[in-house]
Amino acid sequence: MNSRSVLRRPSLRGIVAVALFGALTVTGCSSAVDQAAAGTEVVDGGVLRIGDSGDLTPASFFSGVPVNAALSGLVYDTLITYPAGSLDPQPALAESWQVSDDGLTITLTLRPDVTFHDGRPMTSDDVQFSLETYADPARSGQLARTAQLITNYARPDDHTIVLTLAHPAGNFFDLLDVVPVIDRNTMADFDSGKGYNGTGAFTFANWQPGSGMTFEANEQYWGGAPNLDGVEYVIVPDSQTRVSQLRSGQLDLLLNAAPRDADMLAADSNFEVVDQTGVLRTWYIGANVQAPGLGDVRVRQAIANAVDRERLLEDVYQGHGNSDNLPWPEYSPAFDASLNSTYNHDVDKAKALVAEVGAIPVIPISYTAGSSESESIAQIIQADLAAVGITTVIEPIDAATSVKNLIGGTYGGLWITSHVFAQYTPSTLPTSAYPFNAYKNTSNFIDADYQAATEAVWRITDPKSPEASAAYQVLNHELLDNAVVIGLLNADNTLAMSAAVHDVDWSKRAELDLSNAYLSE
Repeated sequence: MNSRSVLRRPSLRGIVAVALFGALTVTGCSSAVDQAAAGTEVVDGGVLRIGDSGDLTPASFFSGVPVNAALSGLVYDTLITYPAGSLDPQPALAESWQVSDDGLTITLTLRPDVTFHDGRPMTSDDVQFSLETYADPARSGQLARTAQLITNYARPDDHTIVLTLAHPAGNFFDLLDVVPVIDRNTMADFDSGKGYNGTGAFTFANWQPGSGMTFEANEQYWGGAPNLDGVEYVIVPDSQTRVSQLRSGQLDLLLNAAPRDADMLAADSNFEVVDQTGVLRTWYIGANVQAPGLGDVRVRQAIANAVDRERLLEDVYQGHGNSDNLPWPEYSPAFDASLNSTYNHDVDKAKALVAEVGAIPVIPISYTAGSSESESIAQIIQADLAAVGITTVIEPIDAATSVKNLIGGTYGGLWITSHVFAQYTPSTLPTSAYPFNAYKNTSNFIDADYQAATEAVWRITDPKSPEASAAYQVLNHELLDNAVVIGLLNADNTLAMSAAVHDVDWSKRAELDLSNAYLSE
């Protein structure tokens, strides 16, 4: 198991639902996983139906968007996994490893009993191919720069691979947790979306664009055959329709439940609402510095000052989470409470910055259609900015366009969305995530000081050392001063499901693990 699922209880408004540090310890948690121990009989068979808004985008398979993550979590495995509450790597396809004292050589010993879905044994050749493929910039893998640190591969035998790095990297095991091991012989199907040959608990059956995907149980799975016969991923663009279909029994599980819906469902014994502890959703405003008006840092700082984060937390997230300026959860070694309220709804300061700048063109605010949270956040921010003299226009866009804009840096102004990389080693965010990558980011922001701060953090192998703490301070000031990614709030991602669904788990990268899931009668 990669994590434990924590059952959500309806919260009082204004009270944080889960204390993040405490919620990440599994002892004593009430969970969907624990239901079997409470007397629920494990049942074989049945097809679990997942509802979400997005469609598969084969060309950006490694992007980490929810639909791609759903496919990857079902069909593929990674070399290691992280528990929800730590960065202590656990065995997966790699059953053990050794790291040299200088941090430049990692030797991985692979499980000898793993086969792809077509029956071919997985070998060290496949691991090398997967890491090299992920490292290709054209593949848009967010940790590609870390994969590109590998300067040499040695394969002493089919179940051993030795990786040599250009320099030590504190987040290298993050890479091994994120990259799926893919089949080198079926890349044409992989790239077209026609077929995905993995090693995971479920096999890919088909994809119907605009409709969804189907998966079947892998009876030969190295971790044991799943209880379910299969899984259906159903595309339902409208969030309220998804909730209605869950309530009517047309769907069994929603990948992301809006807070208001989650509280309503949590009060009904026919449903369960589960916070994906360890998978933090960090909402933010991104700013394309090449868009009219946003190249001036004073405008971006005015926006950061104008936003009422506490209202967002109360009205949109019903008090589930915490407001933030910086992206880090409280358990991250980069978290700094003293800096996390640098921008704190200071309307006067925002107005002063706007007056100093003078005329500001109308700025578009983009959000992904189908997300009630995104729409509500956009509306509140539009009102906050109008109050300080910044005029905006709200532009909903579809999920596929949002992904293209994130990768290509083609937003027309501001955008609102969330990311899920802050729960990893702190150096992963500024070296990897589309909004933060110091060398190529969605904001088209390139700055020598930011790059230097990122490099310093990246090369520190002990993320809890005094050296790392000092480096995080510099990085945090760069993030705050430049205000190209403006933090809003942190909240656990939320799953909503029928009470008949049991033993749902997930990875730290938000991919569902249904290898032990089952449906009760």
